[in-house]
Amino acid sequence: MTMKRRAIVWFRQDLRLHDNEALQDALRNAYEVIPVFIFDERTFKGKTSFGFPKTGKYRAQFIIESVADLRQSLRKLNSDLIVRVGKTEDILFSMAKECKTSWIFCNRERTAEEARIQDELENRLWSIGQEMRYNRGKMLYYTADLPFPIQHTPDVFTQFRKEVERIVPVREPLSKPDRTFNPLSFEFPAGDIPSLEELGHNVDDFAKDPRAVLSFKGGETEGIKRLQYYLWETDLIKNYKETRNGLLGGDYSSKLSPWLAQGCLSPKLIYHELKKYEAQRGANESTYWLFFELLWRDFFRFMGKKYGNKIFQIGGTRGQADPRWTENPQVLQKWIDGTTGVPFIDANMLELKHTGFMSNRGRQNVASFLVKDLNINWQMGAEYFESILIDYDVCSNWGNWNYIAGVGSDPREDRYFNTLTQAKRYDPHGDYVKHWLPELADLPADKVHESEVI
Repeated sequence: MTMKRRAIVWFRQDLRLHDNEALQDALRNAYEVIPVFIFDERTFKGKTSFGFPKTGKYRAQFIIESVADLRQSLRKLNSDLIVRVGKTEDILFSMAKECKTSWIFCNRERTAEEARIQDELENRLWSIGQEMRYNRGKMLYYTADLPFPIQHTPDVFTQFRKEVERIVPVREPLSKPDRTFNPLSFEFPAGDIPSLEELGHNVDDFAKDPRAVLSFKGGETEGIKRLQYYLWETDLIKNYKETRNGLLGGDYSSKLSPWLAQGCLSPKLIYHELKKYEAQRGANESTYWLFFELLWRDFFRFMGKKYGNKIFQIGGTRGQADPRWTENPQVLQKWIDGTTGVPFIDANMLELKHTGFMSNRGRQNVASFLVKDLNINWQMGAEYFESILIDYDVCSNWGNWNYIAGVGSDPREDRYFNTLTQAKRYDPHGDYVKHWLPELADLPADKVHESEVI
């Protein structure tokens, strides 16, 4: 009799059924498939090196919702999602031994903390004759399809884009599983999804701020809804290039980044949906620009693969730190609390503090202000963003901070955002500043950005 093999699918930042290579590979190779998600205590209860929570309450809630949505989707396929809290390598190794699996399938991560866990787990599995099977889950492009090896990836985005976009096709996304899972031949408790409080957050502090641009809800279901809304239901994509630098409201940009960051949406699905839209309703600069942003996301991941831990170091990929940078916690805290006295900066930082989200234009300005005007070590800002952003993605976050700080991939020397010029250009009537700083509501438009917040 042929042995019916078992496999664990370790869900990570790929909280979806569509275009999930690890899941599809497991279903092809194993008779019984056990989906698992671990709330790793180091990620959800740990601190960054500067003392920020590694996963703040906004992202934690979004992930809780995404895991719940994934569990519901799996249950419709006669399966379930096993959920645990603890150290990932310990839990998965124990499960692999107890369930007598043959493999653990997962979509590979490349950055240090994630790689350390998967390497430790792989070593333990070898000791009992089991294997890790790695797949790709994050990117638009496959490494194997690139016209150059990773170590020869161009360091400048424009060069990367020109060498890739017209030559390399984006593969079709994989469909969701089209059949129910085979039932498990043993009972295994599914486990409860932890609450925010159980992950160490004060639920009394979590009231949704009514000023937020959007009420983000985690999960593949909500991510696909947002994609359909932005493209097909509203045609907002047609004006994306013109509106993407907006600051107020839910529709000035796609807002797909939280679902991309947790893998609730595949970038390949977005790309092919965009191509379908262009074929049916027309292509323009705006539809191209959404693809352009997906390219940036891939570029930062390739920089992370190429340079490894350098993206986290103060000198970045260039290895050149500015000697003027300091680590002044009092100045940093004023920036975090939105009490610098500069209205445009403070409004953006208050939005981030109270919602976990900030526009791309805002992020560039507050980062430049911290590094170039306040002369604070950019790593402190990057860690705060890591903690609080609902759409934190390791390579995009650290790559962008490298870029702004002048230690990463940017051909321009001394990149600097003049706060007053930027404020007048992108918030000409002061509407955004007054939204977050109501004490300035009575000031005329030509004075609001030049006032000092007391």
